Amino acid sequence: MNSPFLLTPLLLLGSNILMTFAWYGHLKQPSWPLWLAVLASWGIAFFEYCLAVPANRIGYGAFTGQQLKIMQEVITLAVFAAFSVMWLGEPLRWNFVAAALCLLGAVVFIFLPVD
Repeated sequence: MNSPFLLTPLLLLGSNILMTFAWYGHLKQPSWPLWLAVLASWGIAFFEYCLAVPANRIGYGAFTGQQLKIMQEVITLAVFAAFSVMWLGEPLRWNFVAAALCLLGAVVFIFLPVD
């Protein structure tokens, strides 16, 4: 599991799961005071950084910075799609799927050879 081609996306997946909960998990707790939501989010975000920073350090070189960013965005969208359905109870609508298809187009373009 030393390959950046496997380890990088796995670490980014873990970091995005944590960050999604940090940013949006508290929405299910509207009675929490704002300071508690912020504190809980920062606590989760610390662990997210413990995955995101190594993911980018390990991946850089095998991937360009631009490829890492697009990879992270696609993972973020996929994680949020699952989160919004399973945690927030929101339906996936056509425009979310259309946005996901646009991001998949970005993946295709960023990973095309430039030479």
